[in-house]
Amino acid sequence: ERVERLRRTWELPDGAPVVMLPGRLTGWKGQGVLIDAAARLARSDARVVLVGSDQGRTAYTEGLRQRAAALGLADRLHLTGQCDDMQAALLLADVVVHASTEPEAFGRVVIEAQAMGRPVIAADLGGPAETVEDGATGWLVPPGDPLALATAINRVLALPEEARRTIGAQARAAVLTHCTTAAMQSATLGVYREVLAVEPA
Repeated sequence: ERVERLRRTWELPDGAPVVMLPGRLTGWKGQGVLIDAAARLARSDARVVLVGSDQGRTAYTEGLRQRAAALGLADRLHLTGQCDDMQAALLLADVVVHASTEPEAFGRVVIEAQAMGRPVIAADLGGPAETVEDGATGWLVPPGDPLALATAINRVLALPEEARRTIGAQARAAVLTHCTTAAMQSATLGVYREVLAVEPA
């Protein structure tokens, strides 16, 4: 019900693939890269959904709208603003994109999407380059490359639903194995034991 409420609020047509980029609207997050990639998508009904606040950067937001309009994508771009139900938003996505052009230490959006079992395409730099196993728990693309991003999105959207579910399940399993609080505590303690050369009690 929450997912469908968001679909209606954001005016997304039933059956249209949703390509989502969550994150604040700012240049290095790569929203422009995704818009450029969207012009090359095989599915002309695909919707590009940018979820996040521009935090007062209205000129940047308007620039994204103009960029989409120049590419004939004005009716396929959805700028949602701040979303208070990211769990439902991620479940609405057919593919979640991380298109940052500068490295992020962790890339929380990628982990959150994987934890929700969503197919993820991430820029191959920073944290996501370590948390996404290309072809197994998601896909990696060169940062700032709209053609490579479009190719990856087309590949994901063309996959049978079962194949997408499998990748999503593998991604979720990897997050639960490596990114929970307990897993990180265990890994941290392991480093301390190794450095201090203390045998576990």
